Amino acid sequence: MRPFRIRLTLILMIMIGISMVGAGITMAQVFKKSHISALEENMIREIKLLSRTFDFRPDDGESAISYYTQQSRDLAALTDSRVTFIAKDGTVIGDSESDPKHMDNHSKREEIVDAVQKGSGYAIRYSSTLKEDMLYVAVPVISGGNYDGFIRLSVSLASVDEGVRKGWTLMAGGLAILFAVAALVSYRVAAGLTSPLEKITRVAGRITRLEYDARVNMQRKDEIGELAKAINGMADSLQNQLQTIRDNEDLLQSVLDNMTSGILLVDAEGSIALINPAAEKMLHVTSGQLSGRSFHELKQYYELTRLIKDGITEREVIHQERILYQPEETILRLDGVPMFGDEQSFKGMLFLLQDVTAIRRLENMRSEFVANVSHELKTPVAAVKGFAETLLGGGVKDEETARSFLQIIYDESERLNRLISDILDLSKIESKRSPMDYAPVHLASFCASIMDTISTVAKKKKITLTSDIPEELFVEADEDKLRQILINLLSNAVSYTQDGGKVELTVQDRQDAEGAEKVLIKIVDTGIGIPKKDQPRIFERFYRVDKGRSRSSGGTGLGLSIVKHLVEQHHGEISVESELGLGTTFTVELPMLQE
Repeated sequence: MRPFRIRLTLILMIMIGISMVGAGITMAQVFKKSHISALEENMIREIKLLSRTFDFRPDDGESAISYYTQQSRDLAALTDSRVTFIAKDGTVIGDSESDPKHMDNHSKREEIVDAVQKGSGYAIRYSSTLKEDMLYVAVPVISGGNYDGFIRLSVSLASVDEGVRKGWTLMAGGLAILFAVAALVSYRVAAGLTSPLEKITRVAGRITRLEYDARVNMQRKDEIGELAKAINGMADSLQNQLQTIRDNEDLLQSVLDNMTSGILLVDAEGSIALINPAAEKMLHVTSGQLSGRSFHELKQYYELTRLIKDGITEREVIHQERILYQPEETILRLDGVPMFGDEQSFKGMLFLLQDVTAIRRLENMRSEFVANVSHELKTPVAAVKGFAETLLGGGVKDEETARSFLQIIYDESERLNRLISDILDLSKIESKRSPMDYAPVHLASFCASIMDTISTVAKKKKITLTSDIPEELFVEADEDKLRQILINLLSNAVSYTQDGGKVELTVQDRQDAEGAEKVLIKIVDTGIGIPKKDQPRIFERFYRVDKGRSRSSGGTGLGLSIVKHLVEQHHGEISVESELGLGTTFTVELPMLQE
């Protein structure tokens, strides 16, 4: 912006200088012309005065020339000018500077011609005699019969030129002062014009550097003020648009970051343009590790890279599932769609990754559950049907045998009823349709009532039941569900403990590593124990260590699965320790206070 200010100042100074020089020349010409015009008028008046007061003598040859020459010299001394007497025919008869005899005929001189035509004449020309410019003024004079000719006065223009030179000197000084003032004013004017433009340019530069809060602080009513308003309006618009873009980007980034499904965008060249955290987690890569790199970097997932390559090559919609090992088995569903830009130019493939491992596992579990339920229901139903058909057919005549058949039918129907009840309970628990009703539970009295319930069965097998529960201990829990947990565990302990064995229930409190209060409930028996290989699976539905023994004890295979779900609903944990032939210990850890 500084060069423009200087250029504008120079332009203004040149224009002012040209104007001032033109004005000076014009003034000098006017001064010179007015000075010469004044000289002419003075010289005409002098000639006319001279014609009235001069003593003219007749023209009689040599004596006239001598007379007029002498008179011209005397008059020249008085008038400070050259005096010339010229006859009507143009012959010079007297001159104050030169000898008339050697002078040319002046009839053709400009001032003489004009004097004849106009009554007076003047001319400016270079005098070869005096070697300078001269002003010649001639007036015709008639004095009776003595003189009929012209009197011519001439003066040097050196004085006029000297006056013009002095005028030029004074004018040059004044012009120099005016020019300096004009230069200062021009610079100030240029600065006044360019300074707002510099401010606007600086603000525009800040906007270019993405400082969209920059504004032009200027209150003007002219075009520069309108430009400042336009710049501010543009900055407001850009700031609003940028904020909208940032909000949209933040929203999009938030959506991508919080999606449970993975997003993978591969451009037409095979580079990964976008990958969200969910996809990084599924593919076990760190943040930013794949962005901008080729999808072939996922070479450990051969099936996945081949599918991506097929999508980019064929440019068709893809719906596939692939099994990845990371190292555990993971089933990923990939939905890919090709992306096209203007004029149907291919931009790449967008893949949606979904971890369907749990879904497929649930589907398998559902299938297994249906098969197990069908099998478990089929056994008692078949027994009931078989014995009922035998009785209805009249094949049993003995009353004792018939009674034993009816007892079997009754036992199987009870077993069928328990199985259906457990299935319904498990279904309600797993579907979260069984709300928790937390309340303080006094564990000593609560466990005493449960031990009384179990004691009847234990006495039949001569199993010793013992308990160790602090009197002051309370826990916040759903009483019905806690009862179901303990009854299931104690019933299993009694069922799988041989006659004369021992079952012990102990309760104690403790603090975990974070200082939270916990309640530990342990059920210890001296029963047959659980093999090591079966312990990780005993909480699965319908899983039995000894299927024949379980059915004979009336178990449904769902009890421990129900217990595990109920413990988890209490935000607790259950674990098992067992030695084959020595007994089993189930440990339930529950928070003392529910959050």
